[in-house]
Amino acid sequence: MTRSIRNTIITAALSASFMTAAAQTAGETMFLSGSHAMVRADRTARYMLLPVEEKAEMCNLRVLADNLPVQSINVRMAVDHIDYYVPLDLSQYKDKSVLIDIHNNGNNRHEGALREFACWKAIKYSDTFDTTNREYYRPAYHHTPLYGWMNDPNGMFYKDGKWHLCYQWNPYGSYWENLSWGHSTSTDLVNWQQEPAPLYPDGLGMIFSGSCVVDHENTAGFGRGAVVAFYTSAGESQTQSMAYSTDGGQTFTKYAGNPVITSNVPDFRDPHVFRHKETDRWIMILAAGQEMNIYSSANLKDWTYESSFGHDYGNHDGVWECPDLMELPVSGTEEKKWVLLCNINPGGPFGGSATQYFTGTFDGHRFTCESAPEVTKWMDYGKDHYATVTFDNAPDGRRVAIGWMSNWQYANQLPTMQYRSANTIARDLGLFTDGNETYLSSTPSPEMTAARGKVLARRSSSRRRTFAADSGAYEINVDFISSMRKPLTITLQNPKGETVVMIYNPAARTFSMDRTASGQTGFSDAFPAVTTAPVYGGLMRSLRIFVDRCSIEAFDGEGRMAMTNLVFPSEPYNTITVSGGKAATTVYAVGK
Repeated sequence: MTRSIRNTIITAALSASFMTAAAQTAGETMFLSGSHAMVRADRTARYMLLPVEEKAEMCNLRVLADNLPVQSINVRMAVDHIDYYVPLDLSQYKDKSVLIDIHNNGNNRHEGALREFACWKAIKYSDTFDTTNREYYRPAYHHTPLYGWMNDPNGMFYKDGKWHLCYQWNPYGSYWENLSWGHSTSTDLVNWQQEPAPLYPDGLGMIFSGSCVVDHENTAGFGRGAVVAFYTSAGESQTQSMAYSTDGGQTFTKYAGNPVITSNVPDFRDPHVFRHKETDRWIMILAAGQEMNIYSSANLKDWTYESSFGHDYGNHDGVWECPDLMELPVSGTEEKKWVLLCNINPGGPFGGSATQYFTGTFDGHRFTCESAPEVTKWMDYGKDHYATVTFDNAPDGRRVAIGWMSNWQYANQLPTMQYRSANTIARDLGLFTDGNETYLSSTPSPEMTAARGKVLARRSSSRRRTFAADSGAYEINVDFISSMRKPLTITLQNPKGETVVMIYNPAARTFSMDRTASGQTGFSDAFPAVTTAPVYGGLMRSLRIFVDRCSIEAFDGEGRMAMTNLVFPSEPYNTITVSGGKAATTVYAVGK
């Protein structure tokens, strides 16, 4: 069992009435046309296990309970072979008769006759759904869903000693579709426990990204300490909705007055809400096309438009998404400044999705950027860092961020099936200056240092060292013995000759990572890459490099540089070579 999740088997007891609800025709498949079939569900088990083939065309499944439509999902029902199963939970329909109405969207000339699909004979029924990990690349200390697709982290908050991480989730396949909110909790930002999903699609649409706040003063009227969620309802148009929890975030009730904000702007989504002390109001920032809209509210229900930001500022090569707005201290000063995170896709520095940001001031009504409009600042210079947002109500005034560790160029093609996608490690944010500009610092959260295990290797000189890396999960700490004058090269390699090469060039003040020979790369032409980051002010004292089974995240010890890249080696990298400069290298086990 990995430390990033607790693999469990979902179980449930059946009531006597539930057991007697099965129809005599349970499990029967009826073919109505070349693209239309119906299956009467067997009600003697909790789950109907649907066989999935990822290369198949999409089928739309309408769940009818006593002939009334209660759910609609899209599933790639298996045509030729079965990649995996996904569970359709029937227990919520109690003693009703359940009929699954299935429309295949494919071309029969390509897929063959509907009645010959492999799925019909392979449908199973069970009281349990096995989530035991079957994936070689599942991380040891990064958050992943137990199964299904995951993208943007959202709805993140801290309460009563627990970090709550919600995320965009498809429980019916390991590709983007059927978006709901999944939910995991942790006490240490390293080990995660999957919780029941808090939000599923409804008549307003799928559940897109958003945020949660802890309403300490009961401004919304749901009770002191209620957790209030804001999310985008993605139907024919995108509107903003809310839900609330009075049990610490375990269950949510959707607000009867949804939607709370509407607009005729396309790509109108991803509300992030926080409390602004100076104006004693709630602030919402959300993406509106190529800008960010800012709203304010006294009660979290009624919102007033304040201003917009973004015209002519920064990078506009893609859609603006997933904003965040926060005040952070500037290192070495008594000053604080505001930072606006703006995730963009495409338009990243090396193609695809990435996180840009702006620094400046915010008065409760308007954000003003202090940099010239043409200046673009990137939070992370890897290929796989996107949709980054922070936790509400974090302890000790911390700003803790987590991002989606993938890229829209190839997210649906990554070489896993039981689940797809992971999140970055947690990072504490701050600010620092270099020249006339202020930059965002990203430092691995203290919980990552606490997660260090035994020393796997230690070397006080620049040499090649092989170590036991069976788990494929470790941290490399490189401390500079003297000032770097020559390029420092760090090479990771496994017995198959697969390599990742990282170079710090002190003259150019750049750090690069080459993953072109890192292992599996052929699933996308956009995946092999060399990424290069500026290091403002140069690397000061050390590098911290976090290696997990499918990723490498590199940080300057003071947070002046961050780079996140996925890798898929056929065996763990177990050899490290450091050359070109004097450095002491320590490798710590992390994870299980």
